[in-house]
Amino acid sequence: MARRGVPLTVDRLEATGSPCARCLFWELDPVRRDRVAEEERAEEKLALVSERLRDWGSCGRVVVVDGQEVAHVLYAPAAHLPGAGAFPTAPASEDAVLLAGLWVHPDHRGAGLARLLVQQAARDLTVRGVRAIEAFGSTGRAPGCTIPTELLARVGFRTHRPHPVTPRMRMDLRTTVSWRDEVEAALGRLAGVVRPVPAPDGRVPAVRRDDGDA
Repeated sequence: MARRGVPLTVDRLEATGSPCARCLFWELDPVRRDRVAEEERAEEKLALVSERLRDWGSCGRVVVVDGQEVAHVLYAPAAHLPGAGAFPTAPASEDAVLLAGLWVHPDHRGAGLARLLVQQAARDLTVRGVRAIEAFGSTGRAPGCTIPTELLARVGFRTHRPHPVTPRMRMDLRTTVSWRDEVEAALGRLAGVVRPVPAPDGRVPAVRRDDGDA
């Protein structure tokens, strides 16, 4: 069984058949979310993910097994995820990117795909200068769009702000600084590289910008 991780695109997200492909829990606040008709939600979700890809860059990974998209993870700065403000453990830290959905097809669960997705997300974000990944965990009574706390703990997250239902979990990426610096040195030798970079104070930028921009 051949499996590989690839960057998320709108087409790949739709091809997974994931319920996240039509869920607006993260992308819209509760008031705006209620205004979107059920039959329009899938189209609205894909449009918002497309906008995020354009404005911020890579915002997820997909696992392909034998040519079929079977798992995905989505992530973005909190500025792109207004729905996250509803959690009692919000807001996310300014130096972190949020996980906004991790899904594995039932036929492929237990095969380590969730860990693979988180590893690839961490690698992508480390290269881009992000200091940490955070996620709102679920102890079983939280909305379905959250990620089980036990799963987050197994793949390297720790509790950052406790809560009986939705603790905020964090994976610090600074332990990979040396590896990141080596990668960035190689990227720096390439002309015309365009990628998001952290703000001077460590906050994650909400938009893509050239390395030479102010």
